[in-house]
Amino acid sequence: MNKISNYFRESYIELSEKVTWPSWLQLQQSTIIVLIATLIITALVWTMDTASQLLLKAIYSIF
Repeated sequence: MNKISNYFRESYIELSEKVTWPSWLQLQQSTIIVLIATLIITALVWTMDTASQLLLKAIYSIF
């Protein structure tokens, strides 16, 4: 039981004193970057999906 309480005590100390948390502005900027990257990747996947769908339809129409 002592190991468990020691673990939680050390975890709390690490999170409250040793971790550097981002400021509100840094958090907003990082969130915007993640959202933009997500939109770009989504657009790329959609483009590849549409292109492969058109290619497969063309191949199937031959047979």
